[in-house]
Amino acid sequence: MSANLHIPSAGNTALDTSSLSSQPSSLPLWDRLSTWASENKAIVYTIAGVAVVVTGAGIIYYRSDSRTGSRDSGTEADLNKRASKKERRKAKKDKEKDQPQPDPRAAPEQAEQQEAKRNVPTVEPDHSDDFPKIDSSTVESFSEQERKEYATKLKIAGNKAYGDKSYNEAIDLYGKAILCKPDPVFYSNRSACYNALGDWDKVVEDTSAAIALDSEYVKALNRRANAYEHLEKFSEALLDATASCIIDGFRNEQSVQGVERLLKKVAEAKGKAMLNGKAKRLPSPTFVTNYLQSFRPRPRPEGLEDTADLSEDSGKGQLRAGLAAMEKRTGEGYDAASVAFDKALELRDLGDHEAFAYNMRGTFRYLRGENADALRDLDKSVELQPSLTQSYIKRASMHLELGNREGAAEDFENAMEHKQDDPDIFYHRAQLHFILGEFTEAAKDYQKSIDLDPDFIFSHIQLGVTQYKMGSMASSMATFRRTMKKFDKVPDVYNYYGELLLDQQKYSEAIEKFETAIEMEKQTKPLGMNVLPLVNKALALFQWKQDFQEAEKLLQKALISMYLSLPHASASLTCLAVDPECDIAVATMAQLLLPQGKVTEALKYFERAAELSRTEGEIVNALSYSEATRTQLEVQEKYPQLASRLQGMGGQFGGMR
Repeated sequence: MSANLHIPSAGNTALDTSSLSSQPSSLPLWDRLSTWASENKAIVYTIAGVAVVVTGAGIIYYRSDSRTGSRDSGTEADLNKRASKKERRKAKKDKEKDQPQPDPRAAPEQAEQQEAKRNVPTVEPDHSDDFPKIDSSTVESFSEQERKEYATKLKIAGNKAYGDKSYNEAIDLYGKAILCKPDPVFYSNRSACYNALGDWDKVVEDTSAAIALDSEYVKALNRRANAYEHLEKFSEALLDATASCIIDGFRNEQSVQGVERLLKKVAEAKGKAMLNGKAKRLPSPTFVTNYLQSFRPRPRPEGLEDTADLSEDSGKGQLRAGLAAMEKRTGEGYDAASVAFDKALELRDLGDHEAFAYNMRGTFRYLRGENADALRDLDKSVELQPSLTQSYIKRASMHLELGNREGAAEDFENAMEHKQDDPDIFYHRAQLHFILGEFTEAAKDYQKSIDLDPDFIFSHIQLGVTQYKMGSMASSMATFRRTMKKFDKVPDVYNYYGELLLDQQKYSEAIEKFETAIEMEKQTKPLGMNVLPLVNKALALFQWKQDFQEAEKLLQKALISMYLSLPHASASLTCLAVDPECDIAVATMAQLLLPQGKVTEALKYFERAAELSRTEGEIVNALSYSEATRTQLEVQEKYPQLASRLQGMGGQFGGMR
């Protein structure tokens, strides 16, 4: 059973601090992409040297076991290359015992701690042998043989000075060795001295010189990555660390962890900047619809019916206009509803509907990502009308998204005090249990929600998914069969049942269910079609038959407006856009492009997914993928000799080129 089974939860957000306990749609996009990888410590974010794993949750990447030769030349003490293997091993042990080295792959704070233990002030002894005067003018007078001999002696003296922590003297000795013979090892050794002194610009300068002489010098790449990280040049550090991992065949777990750490830093830095400059707007219509339909439909409050005599210039008139626009279930309708709810509270004169107005404005502020303002609106709503349990439930969703589980649980308790038989309370509390992995408690609450109101389809769907997650496959299948019989005209049940079948690799049956859902969506919601069955069918076709072309066409039915601007677009595709801002369709398209070697095009889709994300956590996740993809392109451009090595690592699995 796949760990990444789609879960009917909130309009496709991640099940962590960005989770919503209240939404009944497919498994969150970034959870589908990331959960397996995080659990298995895979190198999802490097993209390079990967194998493709296809599960019911989509395409995910993990590190290949391919091994390629790596060259780690020139340690700081630089053991004699002609020495026997036994002598080299003994010398290395002695060096490690007497001269502990800070690991250039470690995080900066770790390196600093290691250096603090080493850098005890000492009187620098004189390690100079009887060398002649060596500078840029005198070195020209030496023969080539003399230069080699002096360079070797100067390096040995520099190593001894380094071992005695006489870093400035070692810097001088290595510098003279470089004058005699520019060698990547000498530059690397001198950079180790600057590393010990914390002179990061000098570390970058010397490691760059070493890499210019030997582009696959792993130690120099690692040390420069460490220096760049200290200088907060995270993108540059990520590039070096990734190149090092590729050269080393992804065999060094510490290097791999360094790449993951740097990728997170790059994504977080860019994510904060993107979020600060991001205009607050509603997410895709698919997301909004999934959130709103997670609450049982209720008639409009009395006095807000279409037949009521209300002026459009009144608060009540705007509140009614917002409800009417919302019922269209289209992007334009949701935008109009958001504006109307704002205006309703500006105009005031809402009478008994004031608490409801705050509830609706808070709902749309929440959907726009304005959590603080949304919480204030819902606080006001429950203050004005404590019996409006939906305000408690929505506030619980927000608390959960902000990581406040205790606040979410408290809101459910408050709601229960006012209305113990409200089935929405049990449904959304079950969502909280589900997200926390408390499946037994979740199943109880879903069943209670069904007992109180058997006509709400998502309680049945979620119960079936929960049973599946608990390992009760027979119970789950029985629940879905009953649900399909009861709700035979509702597309959602076919879509989610198809996901369970896909997770069991029953491809033909799964595709049949997805096609049924697609046809029903077209017939019942032509202007507000849910794109998830299209996405799921695309994934099923890829997993079953590796049919990239047909999978892309299906996804483009949701993203045609974006698709036509890309190089691989087909002019013959003229189908209407369904939801060009559906983040799950955008990121799935990126997933399908990567294993085809269309890395540049995949990058555009990952970047678009970041733009469409609502919360900081979602943006960082999306940027992690886009930055990983971008880094792969940069590595291949800067180190073209590594491109074939990348293909060799992942090609046998259909990996990236």
